[in-house]
Amino acid sequence: MSAEAGTARKLIAVCGKGGVGKTVLTAMLANILAQSGRAGRLLLIDADPAMGLPATLGVRVKRTMGQVREDIIRTARRSDPEKTASLVNTLDYMVLEALMESQNYAVLAMGRTETLGCYCPVNDLLRAAIASLSGSFDTILIDGEAGLEQLNRQVIRDIGLLIIVSDATSRGIETARIVKSLVTDEKVINCERLGLVYNRVQDNRKLLEDSARVVGLEVMGYVPLDSNIAHRDLMGQPITTLPADSPGLQAARQIAERFILRWHTG
Repeated sequence: MSAEAGTARKLIAVCGKGGVGKTVLTAMLANILAQSGRAGRLLLIDADPAMGLPATLGVRVKRTMGQVREDIIRTARRSDPEKTASLVNTLDYMVLEALMESQNYAVLAMGRTETLGCYCPVNDLLRAAIASLSGSFDTILIDGEAGLEQLNRQVIRDIGLLIIVSDATSRGIETARIVKSLVTDEKVINCERLGLVYNRVQDNRKLLEDSARVVGLEVMGYVPLDSNIAHRDLMGQPITTLPADSPGLQAARQIAERFILRWHTG
């Protein structure tokens, strides 16, 4: 996603190894930002084909960007230049069709695609369309695909804040180290600030702090293992039903206040 001047500052992306709980953290941050009244118009982008964010928030999307992409590919395969040009001209409208708007935020889900093959020009069109749409929002929060692919493919190119989520495992921390290297050394994306959030933390904070120091990442917060969250994950209940005193939610609120709301409005 290519940002115009000043746009990158309002882009927050969450990434990490699969299974570390980044979607739940993204959902909690989304609700905190919406309820704060300080994030302005809020756009949530579920960039993970698994589409976990809408379900975690308790919302339904009728159309995904993956389905929009399929429409474009099907038309392009017919080799009809006039129809292809017509579809490209209506791309912005198709993106708006995929946008689910609620009172608190708008949600755009990337979704899955069924068509095989390389369609880089189509992906470029979609990237440009999303960038154009993001100009209508004050804050954009992105739940990234598990792993490193979206960074490598530069699906998102300019980020104000990159939150790397890890659990208390060497594999999660190693993924965080690779992400940091991609951003700071290989510079695959432009990023103003990045940091690490440990999720499902128990009595091992000192060891986790030492591990973060070794890989050279600032720790933005520790989200404790929370039975309230685990219960909702198991039952398929939205994270919006968490009690206000839930330890995980309180930790997410501190992260949002220190590293998003204060920085974003400063």
